[in-house]
Amino acid sequence: MNGRFQIAVHIMTLLCTAGNEMLSSDYIAGSVNINPVLIRKELSNLIKHGLVLSKEGKSGGYSLARPANEMTMAEVYETVQVAPVLGKARNIPNPKCPVGKQINKHLNVLNNEIDKTIIKRLGKQSIAAFTQQFD
Repeated sequence: MNGRFQIAVHIMTLLCTAGNEMLSSDYIAGSVNINPVLIRKELSNLIKHGLVLSKEGKSGGYSLARPANEMTMAEVYETVQVAPVLGKARNIPNPKCPVGKQINKHLNVLNNEIDKTIIKRLGKQSIAAFTQQFD
């Protein structure tokens, strides 16, 4: 798994702590300690999924799209998930092998079960509840 979930949660936590204040991508990048271009890319994704709002101009920046107690960690996870949790092999197994011809089907079932478990767990925690750990 890549670090997109961690970056997105960091962004959402910062925006939650900011309250009604708009945060700049440079400020967010400074906290995450990565290039602002990468932050803007992730912010764009969060905007596309309705979790973040942006405002242009002198008093512009980024804020949460709705109250943090109405957004779950599962929503963040679902916006950044790009690959199966367990990964995916690049090779094509031998279709003549009794294991090779079935392995991907069984691994896909396992991956889907794990993904549902992760989403169920993350769905129990709001962004607000997660952010309370930082007080």
